[in-house]
Amino acid sequence: MEKTRFLHAGQRITEIWYNAGVMIAAVNPTTTELEAELASLLPDWIALEPGRWQRVQYALRRLESTGPVFPTFESFVEWVDEDTSAEWIEGEVCFMSPASTRHQLIVGLLAPLMRAFVESGQLGTVLTAPYKMKIPGYGAEPDILFVATANESQIRRTYLDGPADLVVEIISPESVERDRIRKYNDYEAAGVGEYWLIDPERETAEGYTLTNGRYQRIEPAGDALASAILPGFVLPLAWLRLGQQPTLIEALRSMGIL
Repeated sequence: MEKTRFLHAGQRITEIWYNAGVMIAAVNPTTTELEAELASLLPDWIALEPGRWQRVQYALRRLESTGPVFPTFESFVEWVDEDTSAEWIEGEVCFMSPASTRHQLIVGLLAPLMRAFVESGQLGTVLTAPYKMKIPGYGAEPDILFVATANESQIRRTYLDGPADLVVEIISPESVERDRIRKYNDYEAAGVGEYWLIDPERETAEGYTLTNGRYQRIEPAGDALASAILPGFVLPLAWLRLGQQPTLIEALRSMGIL
């Protein structure tokens, strides 16, 4: 089995990879300490300039491979850095694929729009990935989450210690099953008050509100999705269509925020 170490030239080693995508170590010792510990396992070194190192990290994380095992969510958040898009699932780390252009455009409109709406009414806090959400057995990374004022005490530096009041997930081709089945069930069981699923490819949005412990579909408000948790916050489905997305200023004006 071919094994290779990737060294960030001139800095302490922080990550060790083998087999083109599976991480077997992620530590912060000095170079000397790491050499002594792993010399017999990984004898062949490749030194990369910092720019090339970043491209190696990017290419490997695109694989959304299973990473190292962490027995607790707390040990996972101590390891993961703020630029890493990954989730913790019952002890294992799952790296997320890079977001598509349409994904980025939707989040880039919806997140600041929701934040402005929430702040204008002093309703709570809006946060975005890679901020995490800790629920039983799962350290999720929602695309957007809303925490009501009454629950802001659960906000930690890098994660929410409990279910959000509203979560928005942007579906990608590789995340359909995860978003529609696993996250739906886990969010429902954990008590996430409202769950939005936005599909850029189909140009659709659907919402579910928690009622007596079970999700109920939010009936469309005409050609729009209206939040039950945030009365007055409405997403016109036309904004999901290519070429019809408004600017943030136009969207804020249409909602009466400006």
